[in-house]
Amino acid sequence: MKKREEFVKGKFYPAKKEDIEKMIKNFLEVESPKKIDGEILGGVVPHAGYEFSGSSAVHFFNTLEGKNIETVIIINPSHTGYGGSISLDTNEVWKSPMGDLEIDLDFEKELDISYSENAHKYEHSGEVMLPFLKYFIETKFKIVPITMKVQNYKNAKYLAKKIYETAKKQRKKILVIASSDFSHYVKKELGYKLDQLAIDRIMELDSQGVEETVKEHDLSICGYGPIMALLEYSKLVVDDPKIRILRRGNSGENYPMEEVVDYITFLIYK
Repeated sequence: MKKREEFVKGKFYPAKKEDIEKMIKNFLEVESPKKIDGEILGGVVPHAGYEFSGSSAVHFFNTLEGKNIETVIIINPSHTGYGGSISLDTNEVWKSPMGDLEIDLDFEKELDISYSENAHKYEHSGEVMLPFLKYFIETKFKIVPITMKVQNYKNAKYLAKKIYETAKKQRKKILVIASSDFSHYVKKELGYKLDQLAIDRIMELDSQGVEETVKEHDLSICGYGPIMALLEYSKLVVDDPKIRILRRGNSGENYPMEEVVDYITFLIYK
């Protein structure tokens, strides 16, 4: 089977399974994340190095414990510029220190989206989700990594519809993760203010409003396309999805710095 090698192992997260587990256990001890009643549809999760954003990300992944999930759709932005506007991976397996994960090839085929190995090979923002997923989901599951290079409402709505229709046709229990950080390298106070402009639209499940706000205020939310796709998918599943912020933090929490990157974790459920 064709396998994707870990690109940021030992950089964004520890290289050894036992060290990853130790790190996640420490996040749980410090953060004490809450469980959520209801069916989890997906979430917005940060994708920085674990020492910076892991304490935010763990709040989402903790809600997955005990859930029966067959396929996890990971939608991430492109930090490399490789691939088409929306790209699936050509590999069949993604390697991880926590255990390799198979790609759901049947789900991919039904999506009818173009493939690009390079769109995923050097991209970190999908890979960093795998150790957390393997730690918290006890049942066997597969993944569908999707890199979204061209982020706009049209692409987000198209992708959401394809994901929804495929899951319905194949009768699969899926989870959708939108990989995104928020304001990049700004003063803490300014970042908080800028983020709130987008948060207001996200909490209203207003995808078009998210795009308009990002463009109008030149926001540096790197994964607003995946966020819009998640919102649109959720509204196809249920008329009135529930959404909440699980944690709001930044890179300056553990390492004092003048300019920070913001990490906001959302949960969408019914």
